[in-house]
Amino acid sequence: MDAHGTIMTSKVIPNIFDTKADLASQLADDVAKRLQDKITANGAASIAVSGGSTPKVFFEKLSQHDIDWDKVSVIMVDERYVPPGDDRSNEKLIRDNLLKGKAASAKLVSFWQEGQNIDHAEATLDGVLKAYPNIDITVLGMGLDGHTASFFPGGNNLEAATNTSCERAIIQMEAEGAGEPRLTLTLPVIVNSSYLVLHIEGDGKRDVLDQALNAELAEAPPIRTVIEALNGSINLYWAP
Repeated sequence: MDAHGTIMTSKVIPNIFDTKADLASQLADDVAKRLQDKITANGAASIAVSGGSTPKVFFEKLSQHDIDWDKVSVIMVDERYVPPGDDRSNEKLIRDNLLKGKAASAKLVSFWQEGQNIDHAEATLDGVLKAYPNIDITVLGMGLDGHTASFFPGGNNLEAATNTSCERAIIQMEAEGAGEPRLTLTLPVIVNSSYLVLHIEGDGKRDVLDQALNAELAEAPPIRTVIEALNGSINLYWAP
């Protein structure tokens, strides 16, 4: 049973914290250790991170860790196709909150391709991202509609993006709840990550997740699709 009294799928490992600050500190510690372990073993490490307001404190805490950041590649889980100086850009969020201080030397894989429209950017990035077939760590978020990455309910490419046989690493997405057209990692790239985290905060999002886990699969939101596709597990980090 989880903290809300519902049965958690065996694919979801709950890590429950009293405060958001406690969560951010522990998640940063856990991620930093895993990144450094991968660097020690392989000479490099990769992490995919999500946007929104939820991960800001986590980014701040992670940037303070003393690891070999020059050997770390940071990839966005998804991005609005807007210039990186735009306030709605996930790239701006990551540069402002994570790629600073000790983490300033990390390499960010930008989704914005100057002078290219979104169709050309998608094609370019598909080749770039296929150099990372198994991302070491992926930190997902989730919206109150149950979307994760840019897997929005009703998205124009949702079926293709969440197909376990999808051969593309990245795909465009447009949806009523998405705002601008977006680019998102596809389901196979996400579930092939060595360590997968779902970072959510607040009772509202926890209720959405609980409902998604207990709903009939055909009626469940996209976060359930991701969980069902896992060969292993996803590590839930939640605080009220």
